[in-house]
Amino acid sequence: MAHTGSRADAPRASSPPTSALSEALATVGDRWTLLAVAALLDGPRRFGDLGRELPGIAPNILSARLRRLEQAALVVAEPYQERPTRFVYELTAPGRELAGALRLLADWGGRHREEAESPRHGVCGSPLEARWWCPTCEQALEAADDDELHFA
Repeated sequence: MAHTGSRADAPRASSPPTSALSEALATVGDRWTLLAVAALLDGPRRFGDLGRELPGIAPNILSARLRRLEQAALVVAEPYQERPTRFVYELTAPGRELAGALRLLADWGGRHREEAESPRHGVCGSPLEARWWCPTCEQALEAADDDELHFA
């Protein structure tokens, strides 16, 4: 059987458009990245401080996650010492915006795992509930309204 065309001539399957959720997961969708962001929500941290706040993370993994967050413009690294060069890490404004997503994940984890502690109100200590809110319609979506929630 003779081959008449090259691979370059073959029609290419177009890749499906990525969803906003898949883009977010590609950037911050692993355990250590999200935990590093959560640790940085309290303010700037040095590498060693982050390592202590994230027990069990290997230094090379922490370094790789911070580098990825920096490349995604979610974290800035400012040198505070020249020899050897050492940095303090801080969330950018887009990085701080992840606080809402982390609250939702923590709420879900607290409701579905008995050993996990739910986020609590600092004043009265009651467990907090996360809800979707439409600022245009000024309405809260309840769990029964899941068909009205779209991630596209």
